[in-house]
Amino acid sequence: MTICRRRKLYREGLNVSLILIPIPPLLQRRKLYREGLNVSLILIPIPPLLQRRKLKCKLYREELNVSLILIPIPPLLQRRKLSPYCRRHKLYREELNLTLPAPLPLRPEAAWLQFQLGISRDGLYPRSSAAVPRLLRDLRDLPTISADYSQDEKALLGACDCSQVVKPSGVHLKLVLRFQDFGKAMFKPMRQKREEETPEDFFYFVDFQRHNAEIAAFHLDRILDFRRVPPTVGRLINVTKEILEVTKNEVLQSVFFVSPASNVCFFAKCPYMCKTEYAVCGSPHLLEGSLSAFLPSLNLAPRLSIPNPWIRSYSFEGKEEWEVNPLYCNTVREIYPYSNSNRLLNIVDMAIFDFLIGNMDRHHYEMFTKFGDDGFLLHLDNARGFGRHSHDEISILAPLSQCCVIKRSTWLRLQLLAEPEYRLSEVMRESLLQDPLAPVLTEPHLLALDRRLQLILDAVGKCIDTFGEATVVANDATQPQSPAVHRAKLDT
Repeated sequence: MTICRRRKLYREGLNVSLILIPIPPLLQRRKLYREGLNVSLILIPIPPLLQRRKLKCKLYREELNVSLILIPIPPLLQRRKLSPYCRRHKLYREELNLTLPAPLPLRPEAAWLQFQLGISRDGLYPRSSAAVPRLLRDLRDLPTISADYSQDEKALLGACDCSQVVKPSGVHLKLVLRFQDFGKAMFKPMRQKREEETPEDFFYFVDFQRHNAEIAAFHLDRILDFRRVPPTVGRLINVTKEILEVTKNEVLQSVFFVSPASNVCFFAKCPYMCKTEYAVCGSPHLLEGSLSAFLPSLNLAPRLSIPNPWIRSYSFEGKEEWEVNPLYCNTVREIYPYSNSNRLLNIVDMAIFDFLIGNMDRHHYEMFTKFGDDGFLLHLDNARGFGRHSHDEISILAPLSQCCVIKRSTWLRLQLLAEPEYRLSEVMRESLLQDPLAPVLTEPHLLALDRRLQLILDAVGKCIDTFGEATVVANDATQPQSPAVHRAKLDT
């Protein structure tokens, strides 16, 4: 190998050879190695008999039965490479002896715990939940005691063993914040101003993730009586005091810097698109963001992540079958569990929700395993909604228009929200005024909700005219009939 060839003269003169074996990056990041056993290269003498062979490190280790040798490094070499701002800030904290707020004792009446205990097969929380208002208040007011990357970013960095990871990029940054009462929330910072629209040339899978879309999605989900979006609230975060000073993750510390405008900024740490050009910045320390309450851990409440039958093509070319086959729903109805449960009705609910917010990025959906095939679908990751108020992506309604079924409760709620005295835009406007970051949506986005609601009602009306209300509008707890065999009538 190259390193061995460079040491040829050294071997000949001292009759001894050294092979430099790199430690895997995964092990270099472990805290154990950072604290005193972190080595980048190991020096292992080679017997003279083996010096003339062209060895690779792996073969040499197998032949000598040597795996890894841990050699302590002087403290000077143990320091990780941090940004200049982070080094200065670390000295500042040490000099002032800054301490974190003491965590409160774990209380059974904590809002986040009561929220998690209140999850049922009907939704994430009951209609008259007393825990949700308290939880939103805690997410808004409680001080943070730690900050870290989400599991997605950690899996990409090799720091955890996480399955079903959605790869983050430099423009998609989210952090996990922990509060004094031991509750946790997913923090998504502001990436796009409210009045900005997504450019029409953007593909949906490279669009920005918007913090106000997460907030608005929670309010809309509650208005529709789905109750499938975790409680979400807006908050002005001091990125210095509430993230940098409380995080113990040195990688996260290293991505903080001060911009030329004297604003504190940070960016995602990932293998691609992770540069200062994609950083988020405070003003100079304060930054808007959304905080979404955590669901119970997978150990306590296992969840399934299932591909959406109407998943889109995540490439620049090609289309999925549902985009070219108007009879695609016939195929879906023959597949378990869409063949003998109300899962298809829940898919239609999800499509209606996504159409209203303009979200084209629903590639998977999750559900709790405890509630079986008829459990509700979780409407997670809605940050790519509310990007374009001037465009209605009618293809999002494909599950409704191709299958021609809808829950009776959903149908009645949509009709109610179309009435002048309960107009959806007005109800949303009033609900969003409760958020600390109000106004969350601009007026064009609110008016787009009324326009899209009317398109949904027109689609259902067309199905009813063709197949009859008894076939199209299904009771919530029953498997709907299949009008898809008569699709030719609707297409004409």
